[in-house]
Amino acid sequence: MSVAARDVAPLAAVLLDLDGTLADTAADLAHALNRLRGEQDLAPLAVSQLRPYVSQGARGMLACALNVGPADADYARLRDRFLAIYADSCACEATLFEGFADVLGELRGRGLRIGIVTNKLERFAAPLLRALCVWPDADCLITPDLLRLPKPDPEGVLLACERLGVVPAASVFVGDDPRDIAAGQAAGTRTVVAGYGYIAPGEDVTEWGADACIDSPAGLLALCRDWGA
Repeated sequence: MSVAARDVAPLAAVLLDLDGTLADTAADLAHALNRLRGEQDLAPLAVSQLRPYVSQGARGMLACALNVGPADADYARLRDRFLAIYADSCACEATLFEGFADVLGELRGRGLRIGIVTNKLERFAAPLLRALCVWPDADCLITPDLLRLPKPDPEGVLLACERLGVVPAASVFVGDDPRDIAAGQAAGTRTVVAGYGYIAPGEDVTEWGADACIDSPAGLLALCRDWGA
């Protein structure tokens, strides 16, 4: 789909990343990481220190908290333990970002379909979204369990469009990580940076090449209006 075709297609669907875009999940993830650090006889870290790494998933958070990566012998064990701890507390302190409940209601009122495309596994994403009263009201939830490759591969975005019955050119994907923007661009959607999300200090989001950047969820409403919805 050409850029020109994308830009003139009336908007029919809004696709959202989860952590750092739709929901503020940093506190629960930090709690799980700090429990894991405690098991290693390490002092807890502040949520603010871990927050910029949340959208990088378990790999990024473990690198920050324990300085381990996939090449390390203990990585798989520590990752699995971290996820096991998180499974028991994934919706304790998580909230929608301020104003997003109203934004979702307004978008639905305009007739837009709502999809969530996340690299968070379904066993974490579904209960979290239920606790936040977003699922099953959202029109689709795409998790890595359904895919061969996670973001930045466009497969999840394309599957969301297919399930929503819309073409990518009539969709926008909103996220707070370069992988979100890359996935949307590769799929042929409009792309928006959630500038209020888990973006690392010093990161220049203009280099991601998105169509727009918003400073709050409410900014999405004006963009959608500009794009015909």
